[in-house]
Formats: sequence, structure tokens, C-alpha cells
Amino acid sequence: MGKQFDAMLPQHEAFIRQQHIFFVGSAPLSEEGHVNISPKGHDCLTILSPNRVAYLDLTGSGNETSAHLDENKRITVMFCAFEGAPNILRLYGTGKVVLPATAEWDALYPLFSPLPGARQIIDIEVHKVQTSCGYSIPFMSYEGERETLQRWSVQKGEEGLKEYWKEKNTKSIDGMPTPLGKSL
Repeated sequence: MGKQFDAMLPQHEAFIRQQHIFFVGSAPLSEEGHVNISPKGHDCLTILSPNRVAYLDLTGSGNETSAHLDENKRITVMFCAFEGAPNILRLYGTGKVVLPATAEWDALYPLFSPLPGARQIIDIEVHKVQTSCGYSIPFMSYEGERETLQRWSVQKGEEGLKEYWKEKNTKSIDGMPTPLGKSL
């Protein structure tokens, strides 16, 4: 089962900061609903305390995590070592969506490197940290970030992004409303 902790230790935080990608898992309460796993790249995650992280969520073709958090707050974040010693680290917690033009956004947004296409911040209270071996995870070399999403976001512009959000980000694939959709 791996080792479990009530909070991130300094070595956990150091491991997280070394990773170039992380994965976010969430699900609706309905057993007919779809479990979602989203990869996240770029330098978009910040550690706020041993029991709190947040990530700047960029525009995507869906908005599943947002809908799931609005319904039930459950979220898991997973990091894998693709270089160096094998390790998998999971953060289990509850999350909330922080939208632009709110006091919470104004407090959190300056903690991130600005990235085009930011649509919301996912703020996570961590109640359990789990590490496991990662012995089966392959070695992979980091070559750099893809700039495609950033270029696309800049090309769309603020109004184009809002239109895209209205078209693609107001409901989950299961038809659940998202906080972003409620705000548009």
C-alpha cells in the first residue's frame, strides 16, 4: 500500500517541485458518471503549505475537474518519477474552484507564473499523502514544454477564450454544470 502521511514532508515538496507533469483525478458521485484523469504540464502548481496546493488551470477542451469539485470536492493529484529514483506520490484531498474577478483569485493568482489561457485556479486541501515504489514506471527524458496551448490562447484573445469557454467548458461530459459556466 505504500507509506501514508497526514501532510507533505519537505522531501515530498522537493519531489513535487522536480516534476514536469502531474495528473489530476476526479469523479462525479453518480456511478454512471465518468472518472476523469487530466495531465497537467507547465509550471502551474504551487505548494501553499504542507496541507495545501493549488494549480493554475488552463483552458482545455473539457472542464471535468471543475464540475466534479463543484458537486463533491474530491480530488487526487499524482506525481510520477520518470527520471531518477522510482517514486509515485499522491495527494488526496478536497478542492474548490477559484474564478477570476474574486478576492480568492486576487490572493492566489500572483503566486503563479502568468500563463495565457488561465481560466480558474484549483485550490486543494490535502488530507493524505501517499508514496509508493514506482518500480514499473519507465524512464522518460524531459525535452521541454509544448507551447501550442499558449500560442492558441494568445491567438484567441480574451473574448475568443470566453466564447470557447461558453461552448466547451460550461458542462462536463456527463452534463454537470461547472462553476466557470455558471459565471459566464
